[in-house]
Amino acid sequence: MSSPTLSVQNLCTHFFTAAGVAKAVNDVSFDVEAGEIVGLVGESGSGKSITGFSVLGLIDAPGRIVSGRVLFKGNDLTTLTPESLRQLRGNRIAMIFQDPMMTLNPVLRIDTQMIEAVVAHAKVSKRAARERSRDALASVGIPSPDERLSAYPHQLSGGMRQRVAIAIALLHDPELIIADEPTTALDVTIQAQILAEMQKLCARSRTAMVWVSHDLAVVAGLADRVCVMYAGRIVETGDVDTILDHPRHPYTIGLVDSVPEKARRGEPLRQIPGVAPSALKLPAGCTFAPRCAYATSLCRSAEPPVTGTPTHKYRCFYPRTGAQA
Repeated sequence: MSSPTLSVQNLCTHFFTAAGVAKAVNDVSFDVEAGEIVGLVGESGSGKSITGFSVLGLIDAPGRIVSGRVLFKGNDLTTLTPESLRQLRGNRIAMIFQDPMMTLNPVLRIDTQMIEAVVAHAKVSKRAARERSRDALASVGIPSPDERLSAYPHQLSGGMRQRVAIAIALLHDPELIIADEPTTALDVTIQAQILAEMQKLCARSRTAMVWVSHDLAVVAGLADRVCVMYAGRIVETGDVDTILDHPRHPYTIGLVDSVPEKARRGEPLRQIPGVAPSALKLPAGCTFAPRCAYATSLCRSAEPPVTGTPTHKYRCFYPRTGAQA
């Protein structure tokens, strides 16, 4: 069998601050095959975005990758020089940020920015680069793409700017896309259009994609597999139907139950008690134990091992079932 497009192995990314060491990503491992979409889900502060930034080498001081490997097509990205990483970013690997203004320069027209992104990695004329840019804008549902190319970012709505950022990421048909909640600012109609376009891209070009999100409804309709993160660790992973229909980890069960659509009319929404721990002061043992109704003294003193099957794994001493939840 061929190696996966992306293989993250025992990744640890820590931030060394005056208040202590923040273990934002702590021993994270997952693979993404060609053409596969993996959803990375969890509440705010779980380490999802930092995992994505670590893959592309976008961690700035005081943070750094302290251990682990990030293999892209078999090559360890953590060992590459900054120049080698720049050759990959935007070309074979693309990142879509949650805030489009992290991608767009406010003082340059859209066509200037998109043409620059094309010619940086492809030997084509500016006219051909502009045509490719126009087609990319049209593919993400932007009306009158020729007019939008002549606009500045401030002349576009927030949702329109986000679609431009997504179009820039798709310019070179990358082999890997890291998407950090890119549809959060879009209305549901445009969101559905973007998700459908992403699925077609992955199926057509065999592009691997990591979709970072806290929205289980989006992940349910988009991803092939799901990795659930909590306090810097992946606590459960499996195919999307298994995770949503047969979760085993208490945190995953809490996430699924908190989806508003699962509540009956007139009943209060179910929620996970407590708050996620600070990455500066993680509890001993299982990090979810302080919020777990099933935690024992063992959970509070020892880290649970990864158990389950090759296709459905979870980090829990006492995995639940749907009937027990």
